[in-house]
Amino acid sequence: MITKKCRYAMKPRWSWVALLLLMATSAFASDTSQENTQIETTTEITTTAESPSELENEIDQIKQYISELSVTLKQATGDVRDALQLQLFQKNAELRKSLSKAVEEKTIAKEKLVELVNIQQRYTEEANHYISERLNSLDDSLGKASHEEKLSYITTYRELQQYLDVTYHSSAENIGWLSSLDIDTRDVEKTLRERINQRLRLLSASLEYLKQQISVINNQIKSSPESEKANLQLALLFTQQRLDIVTKSLRSVVGIADQFEIETADYKRQIFQVTGSITQDLLNTQVVFSIVRHWSNSLVNWLASNAVQHLFQLFIFLLILLAAKGGAKVTRTVVRSAVNSKNIRISHLMQDFFVSMSGKVVWVIGILVGLSQIGLNLAPVLTGFGIAGVIIGFALQDTLSNFAAGMMLLIYRPFDVGDFVHAGGVDGKVSHMSLVNTTIRTFDNQIIIVPNSKIWGDVIKNVTHERIRRVDMVFGIGYSDDLLKAEAVLTDIVKSHPAVLKTPEPNIKVHTLNTSSIDFIVRPWVKTDDYWDVYWDVTKEVKLRFDREGISIPFPQQDVHLHLVDQKAFIPPTQPTS
Repeated sequence: MITKKCRYAMKPRWSWVALLLLMATSAFASDTSQENTQIETTTEITTTAESPSELENEIDQIKQYISELSVTLKQATGDVRDALQLQLFQKNAELRKSLSKAVEEKTIAKEKLVELVNIQQRYTEEANHYISERLNSLDDSLGKASHEEKLSYITTYRELQQYLDVTYHSSAENIGWLSSLDIDTRDVEKTLRERINQRLRLLSASLEYLKQQISVINNQIKSSPESEKANLQLALLFTQQRLDIVTKSLRSVVGIADQFEIETADYKRQIFQVTGSITQDLLNTQVVFSIVRHWSNSLVNWLASNAVQHLFQLFIFLLILLAAKGGAKVTRTVVRSAVNSKNIRISHLMQDFFVSMSGKVVWVIGILVGLSQIGLNLAPVLTGFGIAGVIIGFALQDTLSNFAAGMMLLIYRPFDVGDFVHAGGVDGKVSHMSLVNTTIRTFDNQIIIVPNSKIWGDVIKNVTHERIRRVDMVFGIGYSDDLLKAEAVLTDIVKSHPAVLKTPEPNIKVHTLNTSSIDFIVRPWVKTDDYWDVYWDVTKEVKLRFDREGISIPFPQQDVHLHLVDQKAFIPPTQPTS
């Protein structure tokens, strides 16, 4: 059983069909009555008649059935009427199918076939006229309806357009049937060609208008407050659906026009521009030339309308970039002077970072201002930068790890440019630092670039971080030498060196009674820059003074004591001879 809701949903689909079929069935009924009268008259006059074919009987039965259904439909209501409407539509489709077969096989008399086709042609023309009037009436209703009401009309609008396209297909098929029956169709074909051309022009104009409306509504949505966007979005949805309906209808009519060799390249170009679908129509050189010609004309028109304005905007954009370049240079100079001030103590890396970032910030601001001046919406650009940043972050994880380590080195400053360090397994002097890597020059003048992540993840030893350092040296004398004299000589050597600091005081002590020597530790304090000079000078002076004072510097030695054993105790006794 069909529910009330379902019946309501079916009515828009079949109500128009039923009305159109009633036009046809009235013609069928009168035609059937005339045929029956003719058959009866013929039967009375002649006693012999050729029996109709099976296909002819089938067509007559369908016509009779349609006639009876049309009479019943006038009296039916509710669900029964909906069911009869659907059955009428199906029976008419069966009739056309049987008629097509009859025309192809020519199993029915030519006069009767021509009459049947003419009936279909009259029905098709009446249906076309009726649907066109209904569409015009619906357009008037849409013009007065609200956005919500328009959406309720969209199903009816779509079905009317589809049925109107069916009438054009049926008319073309009717002409084909008449041609195969050797009937002159030039007048009918001329009329249909004019109607097809008119239909193509109407659909083409509607398509361009709807495209323009969608563009206007989209611009309104972008600039409208949130309270008005709901209605605009409903209008956009309705217009997009109408554009889809018109595009499908245009594609359908273009297919009919191709059968009559009507020029359709421009219409196919319009369909391609709306749908973007690559079909076999693009293999047609005329369609391709139409697309290229339209693009070139659009480009010329755009240049004629906007070239001067955009050239001026480009000039303003370049002027802003030039100003940003000068501003970045001035900003870097000011920041460099500020960070190099004696009152501010920051690392070279921090100084370079501030100088570099200040210039880049000015550049970025200048570019954004320039883009805004040429009318570019910055919100999507910034959103795109954010998405690109996430993608780049995943792709360059190692580089970002080095960058993060560089930021930690920048903040905590474990070393600076010019320091001697042991970092990342490398010893040398820091010659350059960046947020990604550190350049270290070794003592033998090799350049080694170490990633910051490796430095930050390992032990960092800064040799020259403090202003003063202690020089640790060990000197040994022989056990037979004068201990106090040696201590006095070492003290004199250290205190007499001009680079040795008086405070903290040097530390000279007997440290170890070693296997080969008595070891003194000599630990003077010096400025960091004088470390190696003091180390080498003191070592040299100790050797010279010890030689003059007769103090020996023993080399490692080891005493070996040999114990002699009586060899006779190990000589075995001789055996007696026999």
